[in-house]
Amino acid sequence: MARALVESVPQPVNGLVIGTHLDIPLPHSLTWLEAAHPVPDERSLAAAEQALAFCRAREPGDELVMLISGGASALLCLPVPPVPLADKQAVTRALLAAGAPIDALNAVRKHLSQVKGGRLAAACRARVHAWLLSDVVGDDPSVIGSGPATPDPTTFADALAVVDAFLGRAQCPPTVLRHLEAGVRGEVPETPKPGSLAHVRTRVIGSARLAIRAAAAAARGLGYDVVERPDAVVGEAREAARAHLDWVSSVVAARPGPVCVLSYGETTVRVTGDGRGGRNQEFALAAAIELERRHLDWQLASVGTDGVDGPTDAAGALVDGRTAARARDRGVLPEAHLASNDSYGFFARTGGHLRTGPTDTNVGDVQVLLVPGGRA
Repeated sequence: MARALVESVPQPVNGLVIGTHLDIPLPHSLTWLEAAHPVPDERSLAAAEQALAFCRAREPGDELVMLISGGASALLCLPVPPVPLADKQAVTRALLAAGAPIDALNAVRKHLSQVKGGRLAAACRARVHAWLLSDVVGDDPSVIGSGPATPDPTTFADALAVVDAFLGRAQCPPTVLRHLEAGVRGEVPETPKPGSLAHVRTRVIGSARLAIRAAAAAARGLGYDVVERPDAVVGEAREAARAHLDWVSSVVAARPGPVCVLSYGETTVRVTGDGRGGRNQEFALAAAIELERRHLDWQLASVGTDGVDGPTDAAGALVDGRTAARARDRGVLPEAHLASNDSYGFFARTGGHLRTGPTDTNVGDVQVLLVPGGRA
């Protein structure tokens, strides 16, 4: 994003670029800062401090462009005093493990941060142009990257309700709990609310919908009858997989030719086992079990568009109606791997991993399902 901006404007550009890795050269006017994702670390803190200082140094006559993508919540992490980084890391990990959806997780993050929830843009006196790559369902700018340049509609009460729903206050780090409770009592200033930040202009420039549109054009070029699911695939990954197959069965029943069904979204995984995986791999594993049960000779891939699914080196996985049976023939039990949240281990033993490497573009998750004859 930064390189494209520099190449598209005639005047000199200087600024910061923050990410997890750098595999392309950047102009010398841009400073590279490496940070962590999905759980922030000391590098994320240092990057947020520099970003905040950079914004504060801008003059009223300046123009500041913020290029924000999914992942910015972890890459920019500057906890409010007196919450230490370790406690913010702990609550982030706990909410992720509990299966909290991204909007709920970000409501907490924003109320523990000096830069999220519009606070980064609020620190800037220049005119701000915020251009966003959306990785969230609905493309809400206040949720993408926890909205560092967008007014925040959530409150301290909302953040505390997330803790109550997914963790319970006894499981929440004490410094985090005290800060949220102080905010509910009005003892801590709220994040900037809708109607503020008049000096900021925000535009979503990329999303899963655009990715699906491009995939649909490619599938039609290959001769497929294309169906685009209108609503997002969300919810618990294993349950969402079964529900998605129900929906596909209902829409392809009357279609005679080969059908390509495209969908997007972001599921969650409630971690109860000691395995390893990600939401796309768990979605695919649950779908493989269900395809076998329904005797369907379909192929399904679920992938993260950033090339990274959970804390693994895979983007997702590819399955078909024989995946589960082939695994059993090799002594690998799909249901056991699903029960222990070990989708990565399953595909490592049986094949099916999709590895793209980091793509440098994150617009959420995409599912592709191919129906050979089109009839369920």
